[in-house]
Amino acid sequence: MEEEIALPRSCLSAPGSPSGPGRSPGPARRRDMPLAVAARTKRSCLSVTLRRAAGGGGPLPWERLRGPGPGTPAAEGPQRHGSSDGTEAAPVAKMGVSCAPPRSGSVEGKNEAAMSELVPEPRQKPVVPMKPVGINTSLLGYIGIDTIIEQMRKKTMKTGFDFNIMVVGQSGLGKSTLVNTLFKSQVSRKSSGWNREEKIPKTVEIKAIGHVIEEGGVKMKLTVIDTPGFGDQINNENCWEPIEKYINEQYEKFLKEEVNIARKKRIPDTRVHCCLYFISPTGHSLRPLDLEFMKHLSKVVNIIPVIAKADTMTLEEKTEFKQRVRKELEVNGIEFYPQKEFDEDLEDKTENDKIRESMPFAVVGSDKEYQVNGKRVLGRKTPWGIIEVENLNHCEFALLRDFVIRTHLQDLKEVTHNIHYETYRAKRLNDNGGLPPMTVETEENHESNL
Repeated sequence: MEEEIALPRSCLSAPGSPSGPGRSPGPARRRDMPLAVAARTKRSCLSVTLRRAAGGGGPLPWERLRGPGPGTPAAEGPQRHGSSDGTEAAPVAKMGVSCAPPRSGSVEGKNEAAMSELVPEPRQKPVVPMKPVGINTSLLGYIGIDTIIEQMRKKTMKTGFDFNIMVVGQSGLGKSTLVNTLFKSQVSRKSSGWNREEKIPKTVEIKAIGHVIEEGGVKMKLTVIDTPGFGDQINNENCWEPIEKYINEQYEKFLKEEVNIARKKRIPDTRVHCCLYFISPTGHSLRPLDLEFMKHLSKVVNIIPVIAKADTMTLEEKTEFKQRVRKELEVNGIEFYPQKEFDEDLEDKTENDKIRESMPFAVVGSDKEYQVNGKRVLGRKTPWGIIEVENLNHCEFALLRDFVIRTHLQDLKEVTHNIHYETYRAKRLNDNGGLPPMTVETEENHESNL
């Protein structure tokens, strides 16, 4: 009968040596002990389950390795190397320690269980994320990234771009004249007086005139949308509805082209990018028609209010009237372009704040040139002198031109596409389950594309 004996923890450290978490398991090896003997001793203590016959005498093998304890007679046999008599240690085989592997599989399983209890599994080190490698921005040579701007310029010069501007206001405020002055060409036809045989239109008419303007090799397809008859009737109730309908129709036309399976590479853009609303220079306050129009259409188009024929007011009257108009627009919750929520960064906010403080622009339009101090200038001749259109001391036409064309033209197009058109598109697709309703025209186009 044999008895399985688990190795005690004392086998893991030499007698008299400190044991702690910092020391490796196994018997301690003296400096003068041979390496082979120490290795075999360590392996025998950790991997072999010692067996002892029942009733057998004699000290245990590890007791023979450790030496006699206090009060225990010394074991017979040769002493270990480094003893007091100076004799060398005997080989491990002579000590009675068996290094043979166990015979049965069950014993081997118990050996593994004993080993798992004695030798703790090593802990895995936590994975430390690698530090991001910084990109060296100092280039060793020329790459050519700065040519992207030139590539975009060449592409724009080849294809050109569209810009659609709408003018709204009562007749006689100089809408066509101002547009012609803006682009220094006859892009808008002047409405002649009504003949006696002709009837005054009962509703607002929409007239769009397209032109191609080229400057510095850049082509722009300009479309001017005029609204004759607006505010000319006695009853002007809901007279803004035809204008709002026209603006939404352009959004719908662009949406139908966009959702086609085989759509065009470049969709024609007829959407209204800017609406100049002309305010009569009364010097008092805005009319209810002005407030209702801007309240309804400011949500679907970029509205820029302007005070027409500012030369009919003195400088004091003009300043006071502008302040009154801004206050009335703020009280009625009317937002005109550029809206504060569309400012992208601090630089845009600073620039747009200056523009908002100057609006509405008090302008004077004229397509006639006069000689002033040896220079040809655009202006209007009056009994008291010539009003220079581009002179900031006379009017704010130069501010309006720089704002609409030279600094914010591209932004007007982007706000129209990203804000107003996207709002219409989301509402339209949501109301119709994802696609606009198929009409006879769209069905024919769909079949032809297939």
